[in-house]
Amino acid sequence: MKGVVISNWGAEFSRSCRLRGVMAGVVAQLVVFVVGVVMQSPASAGENRFLTGQLLVATQEMKDPHFVETVIYMVRHNADGAMGVVVNRPVARGSISDLLKGLGVDSEGASGEITLHYGGPVEPGEGFVLHSKDYVSDGTIVVQDGFSLTANIEILRAISHGKGPRRSLVVMGYAGWGPGQLEAEIRAKAWFFIPAEEALIFDEDAEAKWDKARARRRIKV
Repeated sequence: MKGVVISNWGAEFSRSCRLRGVMAGVVAQLVVFVVGVVMQSPASAGENRFLTGQLLVATQEMKDPHFVETVIYMVRHNADGAMGVVVNRPVARGSISDLLKGLGVDSEGASGEITLHYGGPVEPGEGFVLHSKDYVSDGTIVVQDGFSLTANIEILRAISHGKGPRRSLVVMGYAGWGPGQLEAEIRAKAWFFIPAEEALIFDEDAEAKWDKARARRRIKV
């Protein structure tokens, strides 16, 4: 789950950002931007009991401050463990041109702003671009059901020129579980899961995502 260090950008980008949320202090201290991805294939037919490609939603019983009221897109889940990224905690917003400059990438013609999201407590210096399936480049993998991850820095430049994916989310860090750990937390009623929906994952109203996800919960009778 290690990424590749691209460049030092923290000072430049932090000055241009409008920081917000509980993780603002963490983002302000970041000095590297890493684009990394777990290069795994979608779950096979024998892994249908796992949650790859679904949304994991914290219940009101969740007490871990890293995950209170979070919604997590599950990138990988099998017998060896699980990995996902939080999709409802934006932490910083700034000029994408400034970000590209800080990364040492050509920013000529770049326009627009970009939002960084807290993706989880593990490796907070690693970045992941979760996006719709309409963009493919070196380093892109399809996770499942129309969602992809790209580990090529060129995706940021493509986004800045209006040539990137139709919808995208840049996250820093990820959530990880060892074998059987996530299953135990679900049995303890800390989580429930629902099908992933593009409209929910990429909703610009991040604060509403958790409530919307809870409303989609299927109640067992």
